[in-house]
Amino acid sequence: MTDLLISVLRGTVQISLLVLLMMIVVDLINVWTRGRISAVLHGGKRWRQYVITPLIGTVPGCVGAFTNASLYMHGMITFGSLTGGMAAVSGDEAFVMLALFPKTAIVLFGILLIVGIPIGWFTDSLIQHWNIKTCQDCSAELLHSDERGAAHYLKEHIWEHIVKRHLWKTSLWTVATLLVVKFGLEYWNLETLTSKYTLVLLIAGAFIGLIPESGPHLVFVSLYASGLIPFSVLLTSSIVQDGHGMLPMLAYSIKDSVIIKGFNLAFGLSIGLSLYFLGL
Repeated sequence: MTDLLISVLRGTVQISLLVLLMMIVVDLINVWTRGRISAVLHGGKRWRQYVITPLIGTVPGCVGAFTNASLYMHGMITFGSLTGGMAAVSGDEAFVMLALFPKTAIVLFGILLIVGIPIGWFTDSLIQHWNIKTCQDCSAELLHSDERGAAHYLKEHIWEHIVKRHLWKTSLWTVATLLVVKFGLEYWNLETLTSKYTLVLLIAGAFIGLIPESGPHLVFVSLYASGLIPFSVLLTSSIVQDGHGMLPMLAYSIKDSVIIKGFNLAFGLSIGLSLYFLGL
């Protein structure tokens, strides 16, 4: 028992440190490129939005989701573009995947980017065909606008945002899921249960992905890292969930948020079940 707990704590510390490092790198890139993405999208052709928003969405963490939400609220991208962008979002769980299985994580991000493009186009087509009304403008601003040197960056970005708002939650979810998986393998015959109820887990992963919060998806990340679920389950959960990236949209328009989640639930289940029955 002691060895198991030490193993869980050691794994949590290692993963948390890697996550912290990658979060800082992504945040630095975000600061450096601030404003350039919206300039490219504003007034651009529709196909450009379908490509760029999923690309933004694949950025690990909340950066991609918040950027796409802000662009939508300012009327710079279509509803479908936002939906495709959200389908490509993996939230803070992306950092954990990069720490646990980096090669597969990169492949997963590439697939999310690829599926996000047609999802955006198809969603706009359905919205127009079914004459669904959505919101397209807002005065909210989600991106930071002032940078005042290294001290400001360390306090506001690394401490206030990364550590106090993200890292501690990721660490708690990591230790919890590692405990469940390791105890399950040791005492609950978890390997047999997951192989027997894989289809149930795939459907559960899709519906758990509806929760607008980082953390629940880590259960499926840990199960996949332990070889207990196939890639199709992980992909399904990844398409539907977007960490807490949907929270700004919920504050802006509950109706739009529900529609986006509904579309991505349908897309996630369709794609995931197709891969599942192909044996992936």
